[in-house]
Amino acid sequence: MHHTAEPSAPDRMPALYLSHGAPPLADDPVWPGQLAAWAAGLPRPKAILMVSAHWEEAPLALGATHTAPLVYDFWGFPEHYYRVRYDAPGAPELAESVRKLLRAPGTPVQDIPDRGLDHGAYVPLVEMFPEADIPVLQVSLPTLDPARLMDLGRRLAPLRDEGVLIVGSGFFTHNLAALRHAGVPGWSAEFDDWGRAALDAGDWDALLDFETKAPAGRLAHPRTEHFAPLFVTLGAAGADAHRSVIDGFWMGLAKRSVQFG
Repeated sequence: MHHTAEPSAPDRMPALYLSHGAPPLADDPVWPGQLAAWAAGLPRPKAILMVSAHWEEAPLALGATHTAPLVYDFWGFPEHYYRVRYDAPGAPELAESVRKLLRAPGTPVQDIPDRGLDHGAYVPLVEMFPEADIPVLQVSLPTLDPARLMDLGRRLAPLRDEGVLIVGSGFFTHNLAALRHAGVPGWSAEFDDWGRAALDAGDWDALLDFETKAPAGRLAHPRTEHFAPLFVTLGAAGADAHRSVIDGFWMGLAKRSVQFG
């Protein structure tokens, strides 16, 4: 499955896949500025739909549609990381649009109304949209199957024409257990280079089969969850042209982040 890039409609919002880092991203000398500059170049969204590696729930779940406390889903960090706030408005209208797009036999959608944004959602949003004045809805990953996630993205794609910024939030490489020493591990660099080439070639088939096609596929992603949001973004992107906005490495992990459209 090769996709030839074509210009996106002028009033259609881009679709993003970003590497979200961890709470200490806020203290990095480079990365927050990269995210802020990226957001500054985007059209202003009416709302943001976030799919984070850190919420797996089946069937697909809609999070809070009001301003809810954040989910501090990490352990052992300094206290100030647990005091971060991101009081973005809820997005009940977006939630209803998602329900309508996914309403079909055999496609249940559930509500978890008190589930706030996890760190895969709010860590990048704090840097990109610090005013927290754009409504945000987080939805769960209902599966880790790449093909099914791409189909989910296709079904959500019409939201882009309604001013919704669709964001898949993961990490382009993610194997914390294999980070044994300073510097960039070979498996992380090799996978990042392979993934960049597959994206540039529009070779979605290779990406879908990354476990067997990529060098060190299962070293870069022992579980699929941090790569999985990319497939939602790919489905939402269609054949739109893309560019890597952020690349390089953070603590040995590839922080490649990509914009479609």
